[in-house]
Amino acid sequence: MSSEAMRAAVLSVAGSRATIRMDGERMGVVLDATGLPPAERERLEAEVRAAAPAARVIVTAERVNRALIAVASGKGGVGKSTVSANLAIALARAGHRVGLIDADIYGPSQPRLMAAEGIRPEAIEKQLIPVPTPYGVPLLSMGQLVEPGRAIAWRGPMAAGALGQLVEGAWGAADTLVMDLPPGTGDVQLTMVQKYRPAGAVIVSTPQDLALIDATRAIDFFNKAGVPIIGLIENMAGYACPHCGTVSDPFGRGGAESTAAALGLPFLGRVPLAIDIRQASDAGRPPAAAADDRIFAPLAAQVAEWLGQRNRG
Repeated sequence: MSSEAMRAAVLSVAGSRATIRMDGERMGVVLDATGLPPAERERLEAEVRAAAPAARVIVTAERVNRALIAVASGKGGVGKSTVSANLAIALARAGHRVGLIDADIYGPSQPRLMAAEGIRPEAIEKQLIPVPTPYGVPLLSMGQLVEPGRAIAWRGPMAAGALGQLVEGAWGAADTLVMDLPPGTGDVQLTMVQKYRPAGAVIVSTPQDLALIDATRAIDFFNKAGVPIIGLIENMAGYACPHCGTVSDPFGRGGAESTAAALGLPFLGRVPLAIDIRQASDAGRPPAAAADDRIFAPLAAQVAEWLGQRNRG
């Protein structure tokens, strides 16, 4: 086989991942396997060697500098999972390579939110392969591994082990992982902080005092663990009547913003109590995926700016 024929054969199977160099009549191929899981890397190398049997093949891979963003709350029912899903999608729409981890072991809801129900992740060499979603954000969730409606009655160590499988999945070239944490400050959160060290945490709360008390506990937990707080988001803030347009505040207003100010933390913004957000989320159509999103894109922009400053620092 001529060198030109081998070159064409290599490029047909490896594309831009292959850099071809000639040393006289000897061909060398440098394969960039950055972001590929082990089995895919081996398959690509085997195909290149079959395409050019006489070539010298070297496989390289850059280490992916991946940021883990924990989305947390001190209590359940404040819309943390909805915020996590939309934040991940908004970051992806802004150009980040994002993966979503549903670490809410006891109440996984991301498969519904991300239109990925009923799709089980495959595993290669005991490593889970994230499930693609319609929004360009791959997902791993316990909700994909258990039967719908089945209770997950696990003690802390088993739940923490399950979390490890999700975090250590084959995330490929993803540079940012958004992790939807379970509410509270128990074993799962402690394992995550100690073993996987998030780059930062986003705290979600509703405006009322009871939610803010628990959100403050979550902030204290991350502070003691040395995890920076990216900022607070106030969810379910303000309800506009669809008939007359009057805005009311059934859960109060400004509680998260004032708490952030009192603690010297950034306030990222508000998400309104709106029926269209609820309906779209239940239907697996997160509002952040819409071209006219004006709610979650600004939140994601602030998180992206925080990540950029962290990387530059």
